[in-house]
Amino acid sequence: MTMTTENTQEINYQCDYSKRIFTIALDIGGTLAKIIYSPLDSNKIMFHTIETEKIKAFINFLHNIILKWNNSNYKTTKIVATGGGAFKFYDLLNNEFPVLFDRINQFDEMECLIKGLDFFIHKINKEIFTYNDQVGIQEIEQVVNTSNNGDDNDTIYPYMLVNIGSGVSILKVEKPNVFTRVGGSSLGGGTLWGLLSLITGAKTYDQMLTWAQNGDNDNVDMLVGDIYGTDYNKIGLKSSSIASSFAKVFQNRKSVPTNLQDETTPIMSREQSLDNIKTHTSTEDIQNRNKKFRNEDISKSLLFAISNNIGQIAYLQAKIHNVQNIYFGGSYIRGHLTTMNTLSYAIDFWSEGSKQAFFLKHEGYLGAMGALLKSSSGI
Repeated sequence: MTMTTENTQEINYQCDYSKRIFTIALDIGGTLAKIIYSPLDSNKIMFHTIETEKIKAFINFLHNIILKWNNSNYKTTKIVATGGGAFKFYDLLNNEFPVLFDRINQFDEMECLIKGLDFFIHKINKEIFTYNDQVGIQEIEQVVNTSNNGDDNDTIYPYMLVNIGSGVSILKVEKPNVFTRVGGSSLGGGTLWGLLSLITGAKTYDQMLTWAQNGDNDNVDMLVGDIYGTDYNKIGLKSSSIASSFAKVFQNRKSVPTNLQDETTPIMSREQSLDNIKTHTSTEDIQNRNKKFRNEDISKSLLFAISNNIGQIAYLQAKIHNVQNIYFGGSYIRGHLTTMNTLSYAIDFWSEGSKQAFFLKHEGYLGAMGALLKSSSGI
């Protein structure tokens, strides 16, 4: 089978076309909806992503897929879905697609994530890689398994999946289809997207990532060197290490107008304070602030803050559960080098080099791939 995203890969996997059913697998998350399908007789898997809030465009896109790849034959088309949206939009999907081969099949999100990850680990050579900004991308040679996804004696187990979507779920996988959700965080991709939309006015996630790639967080974050003037060698912190995210924004803020409250002014209510700030903060003040703190620098700072937090939580869970290998998945990563380097650095730093972060070329499609596999296997 050939997998098609931006590149094409040959893998040892064949679809069963004996039933002549065209299957579309969906993973509908809180922020992004992921779509996977295999055109009949093509030996390809196609990947697409669309924002979940654009539900009408999402529905129209599914209709177009069926038109293009199955000649609008809905009776031989099957749609399977996982993620929260598989339940939230279940009635909508069934109403929009009333004459499918079967009603929309819903699959458990965590089961699909693990099934998808096991598939990518065992079936696609050079899917897994490591990354840091010193040595770059290092592909991991895998022994492609032509049987089922793994077995009880597979040395890859146990491993940990840190799936970063709108939020974060951390799963410990003991062996095929045996896993436990051991933790998570509400600070994930949705947090980054939401705060940067609020602060910078960015319209797309890719725009935010581009800004972050070109930013300089030194202008926004307070570093160890800003406090000590040098490294803090006793506890292993370089001068470039972040001591406090966004602290320079407060430290270097523009002076408050003198006619606002000072220490001798009676405490105002929140409403009074906001009204006073609106009255005495000019357009020039706002423009000066925006010149001082660039969107690129803000984006990099917040990306570092969220990614470092996720990396530390992932390490702590791996330490608690005695797991060496940590796989990062989810649409948060998007193949973004700064994100991967930050996660890798966090795991390496906190584990003192004893644990390693692994990434996947199709990191955002684990759930959708698992749903496609469960549909074809019936398990």
